[in-house]
Amino acid sequence: MVAKMANPKTLIIAEAGVNHNGDLNMALELVDKAAEAGADYVKFQTFKATKLASASAKKASYQTRTTDGAESQLAMLQRLELSVDDHKAIMARCDEKGVRFLSTPFDLDSLALLTDTFALPEIKLGSGELTNAPLLLAAGRTGVRIILSTGMGSLSEVEEALGVLAFAMCREGLPKGRTDFADVLLDPAVWPVLAERVMLLHCTTEYPAAVEDTNLHAMETLRRAFGVQVGYSDHTVGEAVSLAAVALGACALEKHFTLDRTLPGPDHAASLEPGELTQLIRGVRAVELALGTGIKQPGAAEVANRAVARKSLLAARDLPEGHVLTLDDIAVKRPGDGISPMALWDMVGQVTTRATPEGDAL
Repeated sequence: MVAKMANPKTLIIAEAGVNHNGDLNMALELVDKAAEAGADYVKFQTFKATKLASASAKKASYQTRTTDGAESQLAMLQRLELSVDDHKAIMARCDEKGVRFLSTPFDLDSLALLTDTFALPEIKLGSGELTNAPLLLAAGRTGVRIILSTGMGSLSEVEEALGVLAFAMCREGLPKGRTDFADVLLDPAVWPVLAERVMLLHCTTEYPAAVEDTNLHAMETLRRAFGVQVGYSDHTVGEAVSLAAVALGACALEKHFTLDRTLPGPDHAASLEPGELTQLIRGVRAVELALGTGIKQPGAAEVANRAVARKSLLAARDLPEGHVLTLDDIAVKRPGDGISPMALWDMVGQVTTRATPEGDAL
């Protein structure tokens, strides 16, 4: 059996999302806080509100709790939309602070902005796009690496989304129909391409998500089913579930954060504040260290404690030279720097070569 190698570094995606409330200065401060906390990425959302939602689109229940219930989803999104110049300023601040910029496009124009205009090497697609075949197809054709959240999705829906991406990456032209997405996955050659370019994130799409709804073992289901990297997008309160996901092998961890949880806006209430984000990242790095190699052997610190904690075979009473040992002659006591108690029965019948006072090592 091959031993598991040490856990690689978990990519930390600090999800700023729309927690800037449409304010560029707040967005820049979020970049600063993500960098200070030690995040690998700080992620925003790129969209044209009028291309994302119709005037009749309703808010999610959590959005009506955290924003003006009378306001439409479209109006809310228009307040939270970042301009092209905003993106440029945010990316410049990311470069300055040494944290990578990442964003989620919600429409084809926004995808082109990120991958063509800004030439990002990777994008994040949200759970709502799992069944958005046109956006998936366009994203797959960009050549960039794709991180895809799978919230609200079944295993078969994830498979079909991967079929769209595989078609985009490995076939020319447009699909003739939905069956093309299933057919392309029958080609063994597409799976290494998907493994190279796609990462899935298990996710529970609710804000905040209940711990009992998180189903972290689904990460392993996704890994086994599709052979791609799998991480976790955490919408629960606190850090416990995030740390558990890392312990279960999440290759990436996405977590919302905000400058202040009491701010108005759809996602603030379910987000970490900067100090909590720092604490989470420290916890993740500690879990990575704790996972180790999987090889069961004593660490260097343990070796030094063997003599103190283990026991040896000692004389149970004064023994003369030339005495034939019996079980009654032998005691098992600390320290553990002598003959192991595992050899107790091997010692029975042996002859002492010197006089051995009670309590001395045999």
